Amino acid sequence: MTNESAADLRFSEFTLVLPTLNEEKTIGKIISYVNRNYKGMKVLVADDGSRDGTKKTVNKIGKRHNEIKFLDRKMKGSEKGLTASVIDGIMLSKTKYAIVMDADLQHPPEKIGDVAKKLSQGSDLVVAVREEVGSWALYRKIISKSLICVGNLILLVGRKATCNDIFSGFFGVDRKLFAEIYMNNKKRFVKNGYKVLFDFLKCNKKGKIKVSEVPYTFATRKYGTSKAGIKQGIALFKSFAT
Repeated sequence: MTNESAADLRFSEFTLVLPTLNEEKTIGKIISYVNRNYKGMKVLVADDGSRDGTKKTVNKIGKRHNEIKFLDRKMKGSEKGLTASVIDGIMLSKTKYAIVMDADLQHPPEKIGDVAKKLSQGSDLVVAVREEVGSWALYRKIISKSLICVGNLILLVGRKATCNDIFSGFFGVDRKLFAEIYMNNKKRFVKNGYKVLFDFLKCNKKGKIKVSEVPYTFATRKYGTSKAGIKQGIALFKSFAT
């Protein structure tokens, strides 16, 4: 996104929702990038019970920037899960739009502006679409593509909204639209899962919302380890069934 097009946007209309779980090594880098490049954008860190210095890092930055907020979901006694964190973050946002991305730097923060631009141009949902993930092992690519095929089939049969990356964790949405869809379909969102975009898509009829896409390169993980596991796999199949 060029500096000229970025200057035309009112970033104060956007909240970046960052679901976190032990992201001490990366969260400060993302927030600093946002502060430098997207002046006025709000940042809401929805934490799922980090045991490292994530909270300390965010609160330290927040003392200097009023736009930065830390949501300690552990203190609320909320249901655990990435989807639950994202939902809480979006629902507590006060801006017109919300942009969701992971906090491990596999989602490039330089693409936030492209997502924001398409939202400001009238899209209801903007999905950052992953290009080929070269660093993944072959078995992981096969499993991922198989699950994507199942998810696409479910959306196709149900004539639901779709995109070219139905499991993307990097997307932007009209906040009021998301809140309305969620409140009317609470039981269809699997809160202990991690595919909130898929849950959102399956609740929307094809053609009822305007969907746009932004391509990006999925970065190799440099910090921490993947949080995907058996529990998340079970949650995904539950998403397929609800």
